[in-house]
Amino acid sequence: MKNALRTFVICALSAYLMQGCSTPPVNKLPDEMYRDGEQSFQRGRYDDAVANWKKVKESYKSPELSSRAEIGIADAYFLNKDYIEAAAAYEDFRKLHPRHELADYALYRQGLSYFKQINRIDTDQTPVKNALAILESYVKLYPGGAYVQNAQEKIGDCKIKQFRYEIYVGRFYLRTDKYQAAIVRFEEALRNFSGLQHTDELLYYLGAAYGEAGQEKKSREVMDRLVREFPGSVYAADYRKTAGK
Repeated sequence: MKNALRTFVICALSAYLMQGCSTPPVNKLPDEMYRDGEQSFQRGRYDDAVANWKKVKESYKSPELSSRAEIGIADAYFLNKDYIEAAAAYEDFRKLHPRHELADYALYRQGLSYFKQINRIDTDQTPVKNALAILESYVKLYPGGAYVQNAQEKIGDCKIKQFRYEIYVGRFYLRTDKYQAAIVRFEEALRNFSGLQHTDELLYYLGAAYGEAGQEKKSREVMDRLVREFPGSVYAADYRKTAGK
């Protein structure tokens, strides 16, 4: 028992002395941490890159190094598919550096981060609205920007998604016998998204909603417009078949 106790005390004392004599960790300089972040980023270790660049940002060594770390953090989030964090990081960068040479890039990527969050038509449509607002802002602020064409393509996609969502909601009202609510939704969508793809589908269901609501004259007017403007549409064909035309 005494030997066991003596052995324990010796081991504990040895560990204590070794700990006291060990060399304390050396803190890296911000430049080194930034390079470590770059290496992690290039290797696809985005979490490590963010961790290093956050330390660089917190070092306050220089505005130039901090800004490089901040945009790097946003890019790392984006490539890691952490789009919510990426959108916030790009927005923070723009607020902190509104005149930076990468401010236009940050605005575009913020919009793209929202666009990447877009999910099914039956889910929250906030990312669509956010993406559309930011990308339209980019085109307005930077008409000659390097990402204008891509932004305009995404804007078109967002508008079609919004249009399809309005049709989706209107059809829900139609299925649940809320005909007037369906009519209001379809008419508003027709005013706001005229000329977009799926207009033939909208006209078909608007005509159907008018018919179910007992407004036969308006129903025929809308269906005639469908056949006139979209003669090759499957919805026009369905109407002609049903109406015997």
